[in-house]
Amino acid sequence: MISMGRQWCRLVMGRGMVAVLVAAALMMAGFAWANDGRPVLKVAYAEFPPIEYQNADGEAAGLFIELTRKVAEEAGYTPDFVYLPVGRIYLYLKSGMIDVWPGLTGIPSLKDDVLESWVSPVPVQLSAWYVVGTPPLTHLDDLRGKMLIVIGGYTYGGLLERLQSYEDIRITEAPNHRSGIDMLKRKRGDYLLDYRQPVLEILTEPSDRLMRESEVRTRNGAWLFSLANPKASILREAFDDAYLRLVERGEVPPARMPDTGSFIPGFPEDLLQ
Repeated sequence: MISMGRQWCRLVMGRGMVAVLVAAALMMAGFAWANDGRPVLKVAYAEFPPIEYQNADGEAAGLFIELTRKVAEEAGYTPDFVYLPVGRIYLYLKSGMIDVWPGLTGIPSLKDDVLESWVSPVPVQLSAWYVVGTPPLTHLDDLRGKMLIVIGGYTYGGLLERLQSYEDIRITEAPNHRSGIDMLKRKRGDYLLDYRQPVLEILTEPSDRLMRESEVRTRNGAWLFSLANPKASILREAFDDAYLRLVERGEVPPARMPDTGSFIPGFPEDLLQ
């Protein structure tokens, strides 16, 4: 306690009372401090190449990760990336064990637990994948009477729960994207519900040329800030403002404002957020 008091005194003498108040606010919010003197943000990320993933060196990588690094640093923070399964990310956002996740908007189970950035840096397309010879999906009801493969841990923005409520749609689970494609080729399902970007990354085998897709929904990538952090709204404004400054300097893609995006006929309107 005495040591902490001396540190505050030195800070007052060296930087003034304003710096003390800012530091105190950040400390109360639970921030740690990096060696560069900036507050550290705990940033979750999942296996979702090429958007975000863990590379061969065990480091965070991907388009959204690089954008997050730039924006966090522009906003005055040092990001500390934590690699987690999607389900664990949801749990940690709710508890405040992480501060932010570069993820997707409109997740029903997180509705009351996060603030989404106004800016959407990247769009993410959800597709129904199928093998040549299977009819393309033109309406969500085309899944009725079919076997649908899904990826374990994904909720698809609430769509999975809705599909599970239909008695005439059978659902089986794959542990990852590659397994989902292989199950589809072995006719263990009629369609695979999976995101376009990760699947395109793994379509490298000769037989993968038989894969086709129908767009189900285009969703918005955004930064999701944990409301368990009392500074969530400040963080959101800081990220949005930092992104817009980077846009002005031509260092990041133009800002996208989140919208309902495109979606297949028959898609539940209440899930379009």
